Amino acid sequence: MIARGAPPAILLAPLVIMAGVAASILIFEQMALGFVTIPFALAFLAFLFFFRDPRREVGSGIVSPADGRVILADPATRRVTIFMRLTDVHVNRAPIAGVVAKQQRRPGGYAIASSPAAARNERLDWEFATPLGVLRLTQFAGIFARRIVPYLRSGDKVKKGERIGLVRFGSRVELVLPPGCRLTVAKGDRLRAGTSTIAEVPDGVGS
Repeated sequence: MIARGAPPAILLAPLVIMAGVAASILIFEQMALGFVTIPFALAFLAFLFFFRDPRREVGSGIVSPADGRVILADPATRRVTIFMRLTDVHVNRAPIAGVVAKQQRRPGGYAIASSPAAARNERLDWEFATPLGVLRLTQFAGIFARRIVPYLRSGDKVKKGERIGLVRFGSRVELVLPPGCRLTVAKGDRLRAGTSTIAEVPDGVGS
């Protein structure tokens, strides 16, 4: 499955490949067929990989909003930061059920997402009203990821593990959990969006 918000080039790539095949047959003859089509085919496959959107079994508790590696996990502030590599799935998911209470896009730079300077990057701030209280989440653009595509708007209800948006070509996601949560992740942990549990909650809350 291809992620919503992926560049239109993914849809155009098969047409370009077919045009290359036709041109190689008509103009260059069969010998040049591979040289013309292979680069386009490889680019198409790379886009399919970068913008894949696999199905996920939703985990327990509060789940990770992103695929990637934990670069900050602070139990005192209930803050978690996840770095998404270029090769990670770029679709982000809701950590807990609730309602989108606020959504605000903020301009900024495009520093490397794993660096401290990324805190000033372009970003999209979310606030979710949940049974535990407000959960704050921020999607950051990075040196490659220069577009954030939200799937929801303020006022929309969301289920835990539901897709909320896309950060093209990976970057980073930060969240501040509501009170009553106990972090279960540490710096260096690898996570999968919608599946990996990042915090425990009281039974029956936010499912």
